[in-house]
Amino acid sequence: MVLILGRRPNHENSVGVPESPAIKRKIFEMESKTLSEVFNFSSGSSHSESVLQVFNEFRDSRLFTDVIISVQGRQFPCHRAVLSACSSYFRAMFCNDHKESHEMLVEINGIQADAMDTFLQYVYTGHACITTQNVQFLFETSSLFQIATLRDACAKFLEEQLDPCNCLGIQRFADAHSLKQLASRCRAFALLNFPEVSQHEEFLDLHKDELEEYLASDELSIGKEEMVFEAVMHWVYHGVEYRRPMLKDLLQHVRLPLLHPNYFVQTVEGDKLIQNAPECYQLLHEARRYHVLGNEMMSPRTRPRRSTGFSEVIVVVGGCERLGGFNLPYTECYDPVTGEWTSLAKHPEYTKSEYAVCALRNDILVSGGRINSSYVWMYNSQLNVWMKVASLNKGRWRHKMTVLLGKVYAIGGYDGQCCLSNVEVYDSFSNRWTEVAPMKEAVYSPAVTSCAGKLFVIGGQPDENRCSNKVQCYDPETDSWQLRACIPFTKPNISAVSLNNVIYLCGGLTKSIYCYDPSQDHWMHVGHSFSRQESCGISICNGKIYILGGRGENGNASDNIVCYDPASGIITCTAAMPRPISYHGCVTIHRFSEKQRKA
Repeated sequence: MVLILGRRPNHENSVGVPESPAIKRKIFEMESKTLSEVFNFSSGSSHSESVLQVFNEFRDSRLFTDVIISVQGRQFPCHRAVLSACSSYFRAMFCNDHKESHEMLVEINGIQADAMDTFLQYVYTGHACITTQNVQFLFETSSLFQIATLRDACAKFLEEQLDPCNCLGIQRFADAHSLKQLASRCRAFALLNFPEVSQHEEFLDLHKDELEEYLASDELSIGKEEMVFEAVMHWVYHGVEYRRPMLKDLLQHVRLPLLHPNYFVQTVEGDKLIQNAPECYQLLHEARRYHVLGNEMMSPRTRPRRSTGFSEVIVVVGGCERLGGFNLPYTECYDPVTGEWTSLAKHPEYTKSEYAVCALRNDILVSGGRINSSYVWMYNSQLNVWMKVASLNKGRWRHKMTVLLGKVYAIGGYDGQCCLSNVEVYDSFSNRWTEVAPMKEAVYSPAVTSCAGKLFVIGGQPDENRCSNKVQCYDPETDSWQLRACIPFTKPNISAVSLNNVIYLCGGLTKSIYCYDPSQDHWMHVGHSFSRQESCGISICNGKIYILGGRGENGNASDNIVCYDPASGIITCTAAMPRPISYHGCVTIHRFSEKQRKA
């Protein structure tokens, strides 16, 4: 019997009349256009869910089950097909001719029975109840059985449970299971909430290397550095007999120089454990020196953490846009971390040119300037104001200033008639300038910096027609000058800074960057910049050397900022300055920003 589906043609007007082939053909063509012979039906996910539901009912009633999973003595009747469909672990067990593929009872070790129960609920229903009590064991179970969706859900649940009391434990768990995203979130949470985290039991259980990783971070969020010191001492005293030898390594990551001087004297130096730790004395000495010398003494421990609101910034003072052009009125600071520029109070005598600039502790001094000026101005970074201090004994321009052992030195220059060998030193406590021993060779526009307790005058011009290649070294203890190894090139308008007891030199319309080691009295070429510049600004910030602006071979000023990292040897060109500039002052200070602290 054949069932034919379709419409019967109407033969009312053609009874007994044979149907013509033409009419047949026409009806067939009409039907093919209006009727569909295929209907694709889908019940959606409800079908698979209902099938799983029935399988779960079968499991509960032990119907059609063909394997029993035993965990911690507890038995779970299951269906091999369902387990294999969900888990490649079980698929490999049951389909690859292992002995378990033929046995009715399969014992699995290393997991908990309750976690196995929750796991099977997920396998048979697609739902799992994750709690703070079972999440760790459920994660381990789903990882063992290679159920990525359930494992990721457990990791997400842990991330949502982060709290100062548990974030360190969760991070350790995440590290142990290579959960990089969860570990990163835990670390960021602990850094952001460090004062609270350090009060909980998990903090006291940290390993030394784990604690050091937090202490060393610039992203550690604290109101003041004293919190870090107290956290370290809390950790050490928790197991003092075992942890006492670790004290020095931990204090190396505490920025002791940035502690309030009163707190440092009373709490740090007054601590009995530190008093009986001679290996820590050098760190204490560094902090004392910083309290006297300020930014003259730089180390990783003198860089403020950004969460305190302070950061190292480079301040650019004055300068000009082109040769023979007008001097610029701007005093601006640059934060290399954010790339932001901020305007500061204008220098009162910005119309002068070729003055000298240096940083004293956390303030800025500007001295001299064309023509024959002896005025000295100090910028107070806390008040954002300029104030006049004691004048130079001898007016000058094209000279340089630097700070050595807490005192400011004004070196050489030109007084309108001759080149100067004269050197004056400023004591801010007495507000007086006094003369010290003159240089061996009179020069103007030299590169000047202090390094390893001595002052170095590098190159310069004895007159308009020649440049010096001499390196003149001043020893403040003997008030005397000595000549050291000559610089490898003879160029005008070079710039120098010192970092980690090594001097770095650039400029002079060369691309080269040289370094000089005073202990070896040796010069060495270390890299190339991106363009030939002279009269550029140079300063140390966040442990790197920044070269700002300068004048090129065509006489035009540049707005380039070049960063050289001596640790890696990498030279990069960062964001540009607000405008091209040369013959400018360039120093580094610490600056407070309420906006940064809130961020």
